[in-house]
Amino acid sequence: MKKIKFASLAALVLVSGSLLAACSSDDDSATDASTVETSEVVETEASEEDVVSTASISDQADVIEAALSADGNWIIALTDDVTFDSDVTVAGEFHNRGDDAEDVYRKLALYDQDEDRNVTAEYTLTTPKLVVESPNFNIVHGTVVGDIEVKAEGFVLNGATVEGNITFDTQELQDSAVLDQEGASVTGDVTVAE
Repeated sequence: MKKIKFASLAALVLVSGSLLAACSSDDDSATDASTVETSEVVETEASEEDVVSTASISDQADVIEAALSADGNWIIALTDDVTFDSDVTVAGEFHNRGDDAEDVYRKLALYDQDEDRNVTAEYTLTTPKLVVESPNFNIVHGTVVGDIEVKAEGFVLNGATVEGNITFDTQELQDSAVLDQEGASVTGDVTVAE
């Protein structure tokens, strides 16, 4: 049984490549992996309770939409441009690295990187509206084409561009946001709903 568990862990490491080592809230990242959606609980010989949680990594709109839902993952990484015909909601509360002992944090990586964490490609997510209900949601690099409605605290743009408007439900939510980290920008208006 332990050999099967170890084999599962080895397979997970191969599939997720550099993602586990590279993903952190301090230095953001994605991976070179092909289209995959994973969320694994793996037990190892070291501990029967070790949990490994990986990203949803894809260029498929339906996979990305599911990953952004309340049943999705703490980190979502695009591997190419993705377009949605309808609004997309980012829902649920997640923790950094999928570990409940870590801070509440969720990341959308719109880029790829090399083994030295240099950004090698940036991707575009296009949607009429991205509705953010997850607290501490961080969009890293790349571009969002469409409006963003923020309904949760701690929204962050990190090196990302928004080609659209951002509307916050309350002034407190806007005050908790960071929209200019690492050169991030918004081409449209940033307002509070009235």
